[in-house]
Amino acid sequence: MIPFASQRGGGGDLATHLQNEADNEQVEIAHIRGAVAHDLHGAFAEWELQAHCLTKCQKYLYSLSINPWTKVNGQMSRDQYMDYIDRVEQKLGLKNQPRAVVFHIKEGREHAHVVWSRIDAEQGKAVQLSFDREKLMKVTREFARDHDLILPDGYEPDQKEKNKQNSLYEQHQQNQTGRTKEERMTEITQAWRRADSAKGFVNALADMGYILAQGDRPYVVVDLHGHTSALPRMIDDKSVRARDVAAFLKYDYPSELLPTVDEARDIAAKQRAEFKQHSDLEKWAKKYEDLKQAHRERRKPLEAEGPKLAERIAREKAALIQKQDAEGKFLEQKIASEEQAIADKRARFNPQGLAAFLGRVSGVEFARKKLHEYQDKKRHAGQAKEFEALSNAHKRETRLQQRVHQALEHDIERRLKNLAKVEAREISALDAKFKREQSRDIQKQFEGSEALNIREHFREAAGQVRGGREESTGGARDKPDLAAQFEKAAGANQEKARTEAEGKKDLPNLTAEFDKASGADQEDGDTGGDDDNAPSHDNNRSSRPRRSRRPRRGRDRGR
Repeated sequence: MIPFASQRGGGGDLATHLQNEADNEQVEIAHIRGAVAHDLHGAFAEWELQAHCLTKCQKYLYSLSINPWTKVNGQMSRDQYMDYIDRVEQKLGLKNQPRAVVFHIKEGREHAHVVWSRIDAEQGKAVQLSFDREKLMKVTREFARDHDLILPDGYEPDQKEKNKQNSLYEQHQQNQTGRTKEERMTEITQAWRRADSAKGFVNALADMGYILAQGDRPYVVVDLHGHTSALPRMIDDKSVRARDVAAFLKYDYPSELLPTVDEARDIAAKQRAEFKQHSDLEKWAKKYEDLKQAHRERRKPLEAEGPKLAERIAREKAALIQKQDAEGKFLEQKIASEEQAIADKRARFNPQGLAAFLGRVSGVEFARKKLHEYQDKKRHAGQAKEFEALSNAHKRETRLQQRVHQALEHDIERRLKNLAKVEAREISALDAKFKREQSRDIQKQFEGSEALNIREHFREAAGQVRGGREESTGGARDKPDLAAQFEKAAGANQEKARTEAEGKKDLPNLTAEFDKASGADQEDGDTGGDDDNAPSHDNNRSSRPRRSRRPRRGRDRGR
């Protein structure tokens, strides 16, 4: 028992995936609960509408995949599946929530998918799913204990190692190459341990179909099919770090001079084109034709519903018109009979002869006439209301019938549109299978003895690109002759010093000239007494600038 669960949105895409019959030998929709529609697309659309109208929840679905460990425990029964599903929804708080259960048979192995709606329509909020993985693990252990099942490693609480699963990219790489991640890590690790030099290691990688390149990380490997993996992570040795790999390769294969991932993929694509295609095209053409025929057969019942629905709509419209006409005629006959009865009654009580004369003279006839007019007016108003009520009822019935018919027509269009999505997904899945078989065939040819020339191209791929880059950058890896440059620089410095020494001989000795001039002045006595022409301090006292003192404001104000 291996469960996988996630909270997600995108109900339409999930419904298309669950109904894909190209990847599964059999698809069975066991039941749908809590939805008006009887198909997955319609049910998931209803739950999405509830999420958008009642809450702000984006991941309104909780999807659970139940995979039995058939190699050890065998196949599970439907009762066991439903028991596990009931336990999960009870533990996670999803009891009585809308759900759908789908069973798949893929490569002879049956597994189940359960999708719950997280939206509680009565409360108007989404069900909170905290620590759902821990709860799933606990439910799985209890279920395995009650049904005497064996669990894989990592499901017991005392086991520290977790059950590691491949990512989607790694699973795609495994499907395309036919080799698991563990197998690829094993061969790269062996090449690392056997290599005595960087060149030998890169050549060993090339023999296995890998090109050393630079990407987001300094050193990555690109395989024959263009898939990229970080080289340090592909070495299954905890003592080997990324810096160890970089130190081992950086001298002979600097990362900045390696081909980029795109360049390595182009090289791999050119080499793949040289392999012969051994796929049986007639077999695959027959598969495509069989799939299209299955699509046509699956469409027939749904397309046949269109004419049947048109006949039903025409029949119901005619029946409604006939019913409304009958009701209108019945009301007219009823009103006519009432009018006739009133007229007959008035005729029986109509006075004759002297009574009529006295009635006219006394004004009784006038009063009776006014009374009859009032009664007729009131009765006619009631009859008009009856006609109006009947007309409004007929309009409501017609609108309701039109909406029902439009909903039925829209339902067929919706199912045809969703079926087209499923068909497109199935064709895409068949294309992926065809490409996967081609890739595996290329991988087998590469591993064979006929691909020696291709492996040589892989060996030379990194070196060719490195050489081209060195030429374009003017020889980035050329080492300078440091000794010659040092001797040249030393000789230039000596020549410069000699030139400066010769130039100094032509310059006058300013210090000696200054001392000589000073001695001549002392002999003339110019430095002995005061100069008669020097200005007097007393005479120039008035010319000195006086210091201006700012008055103290406080003292001045006090005075």
